[in-house]
Amino acid sequence: MIYFDQVSFGYSKQKKLFENLTLHLEPGHIYGLLGKNGAGKSSLLRIMAGLLFPLDGNIHVGGKVPGKRQPDFLQDVFFIPEEIYLPSVTIDKYLEMLAPFYPKFDEQQFRQDITELDIPESNKLTNISFGQKKKFLIAFALAANTKVLIMDEPTNGLDIPSKSQFRKLVSSALDKNRLILISTHQVRDLDNLIDAVIILENSRILLRHSLDTVTERLCFGNLSHVELDKRVLYSEPSIRGYKAVFENSEQVESRIDLEQLFNAVMENPARIQKLFND
Repeated sequence: MIYFDQVSFGYSKQKKLFENLTLHLEPGHIYGLLGKNGAGKSSLLRIMAGLLFPLDGNIHVGGKVPGKRQPDFLQDVFFIPEEIYLPSVTIDKYLEMLAPFYPKFDEQQFRQDITELDIPESNKLTNISFGQKKKFLIAFALAANTKVLIMDEPTNGLDIPSKSQFRKLVSSALDKNRLILISTHQVRDLDNLIDAVIILENSRILLRHSLDTVTERLCFGNLSHVELDKRVLYSEPSIRGYKAVFENSEQVESRIDLEQLFNAVMENPARIQKLFND
């Protein structure tokens, strides 16, 4: 569905942000793209959406070249940027103007979602809060039913109940033919939502695996001592000793902690890559 083969990109030819990047993402999954601020997440998403152009390599999204921005590409890919701008029109007028660009747009689904998200229908879009604007655009994107949905920091500006509603709506929107990619540095917002993770650091992909594979290779839990435990990749003090990520040598089932996984990858990238490549 999304294929990057030996892709290089930079805002100048002298300083490349990505070099020889290869990444394959398949439909039927909700991917979480994690990384620190400045790691290159937004640039990567904009390349996928055809808003930035690679210097070298090949990119296909849904069988199309994003940079050409052809109509059959645009009607099946929806991108929500971190910073959003909505026109000074009502919701009904917005639907009238933009819904026809998406052949599979489901207005009934959209109306249900904005009711679920408590978005007022009478006001102009410029008169609602930033959080409500974000929720409106998320509802519109889900109702567009594109094969590819890309979201950059979609939970910024959402309160805690809205984040829960977001996870519920996104998880229910996935099917075997759809790919959803969510980029965020607010790692906990993706708990119980994604089924595969991509971790980006210094414009390199340090980890790209399903959560099932992660829990096969790593264990998340509490340890009383960590100093002499060679299995430990990351730990932090807790009231029960230490919360830790360690090699799952005994094949113990555990519940993944995305924040701890991210910290483990940042702290021990070479060990993580060796563990997952063996």
